[in-house]
Amino acid sequence: MTEPVAQEQLTVQTPQPPPAPRSRNGLYSLQSLAGTVVIAVFVITFIVQAFQIPSESMEKTLLIGDYLLVDKAHYGHSRLWGWLLPYRPIRREDIIVFRYPVNPHQHFVKRVVAVPGDHVRLIHKHVFVNGVRQNDAYATFNWSWSDRFRDEFPELGARGEKNSPTGKWLRQVQQLLDDDDELVVPQGSYFVLGDNRDDSYDSRYWGFVPQENVVGRPLVIYWSMDRGDSVLSGGLPSGKLSSLTLNVSQLLNSLRWHRMLRIPQ
Repeated sequence: MTEPVAQEQLTVQTPQPPPAPRSRNGLYSLQSLAGTVVIAVFVITFIVQAFQIPSESMEKTLLIGDYLLVDKAHYGHSRLWGWLLPYRPIRREDIIVFRYPVNPHQHFVKRVVAVPGDHVRLIHKHVFVNGVRQNDAYATFNWSWSDRFRDEFPELGARGEKNSPTGKWLRQVQQLLDDDDELVVPQGSYFVLGDNRDDSYDSRYWGFVPQENVVGRPLVIYWSMDRGDSVLSGGLPSGKLSSLTLNVSQLLNSLRWHRMLRIPQ
């Protein structure tokens, strides 16, 4: 953004050309608008994209009402841009945004717990990768009752009570188990879980995330609002000005200022 010139600041006066015809001015304005649109499309297509968190599956890391800017270049593999943009492989504990494999028109956000070649299983809700319990201090467990498929994954003799695993996924699980009944993550795929382990529809229920479905990583929470507090309750005052004041007041109270500009980790 260009800083405004102070009133006291002297500027060099140069001879000005005669004003251009209106048609030329209109052409310049059109070119400027087209350039702005091209830059915006490039940024949205290749660099960043905005998303809103709609569910509790990543609490307490991401909350309903958080608005994210997602870095789409971080995990890219384009040779054309590789010399310019800082690509790196996906690692365990990374948070990723991806197209839901069952319905690619939907986008999910989860945490990677196992990468290609890893042997993974859950024991009493906790993740073990290659026989080692992972540091899941970021995970939350809100329900006291246990679900065998959810908490002892892969438990093929059980079914989730909240979300049932797909039949296709159960057949694939049986083919990918090793001798210790651990799930082996195939090449080009990732096993993901929500941080809210008791209330997340994730790889336990529908399978792996293919590399080509990964959109990017959350870059920053640029806006956060408690949706429950933003809904007006009760009657409104009769005066229009007082109604507007109340709406603005509730909007300000619903903003979660402490979460804005936070980097999800």
